[in-house]
Amino acid sequence: DKQVACAVDASRYLTELVAKNSLDDAALQKMRDIEHMGDNVAHDIIEQLNKTFITPFDREDIHALAVEVDDVTDMINTIVNRLKVYRLPSNDEQLARFAAVIEESVRSVACAVKGLRDRKNSKAVREACIEINRLENVGDTLRDEALGKLFERTKDPILVIKWKEVYQDAETVLDICEDVTHVVGSILVKLA
Repeated sequence: DKQVACAVDASRYLTELVAKNSLDDAALQKMRDIEHMGDNVAHDIIEQLNKTFITPFDREDIHALAVEVDDVTDMINTIVNRLKVYRLPSNDEQLARFAAVIEESVRSVACAVKGLRDRKNSKAVREACIEINRLENVGDTLRDEALGKLFERTKDPILVIKWKEVYQDAETVLDICEDVTHVVGSILVKLA
């Protein structure tokens, strides 16, 4: 729950940042702090796995879930870093659309993960997973639209390369959220 809360914080902060025109060092540091907190929680989870004899579900599933959720936070941090390193304005319309979908997907990930605590919540967990899959498809469409507009409107090849990478990273966050659903689905099958 703590780790997925870090991912939700990162996605919420990404949405906030893309509403601004530029990234300052304080904004970048705040995202780094969220990412480091997620890393620390992931390390704590793995450390507890090594110490705990009985776990609520398979150790490898807990480990896989921790790794995937950490990857979500890491990739959101990567997007913010790229904006700063590439000196891109953060208030891009396409990126704002991605940020909204990412935040919605990460919130669904949180619902799915939290729902694993109670076996009676399997319907709600499955519904959250279905929503994450739907949002990943939305992300594919967004990426294609964003790239199409980018290639049509932008003549500077370096700028095209920069934005193309940012848009692909944004879609990758949604892919990782979908990867979380695969782990959650595996856990649900084993608990059934």
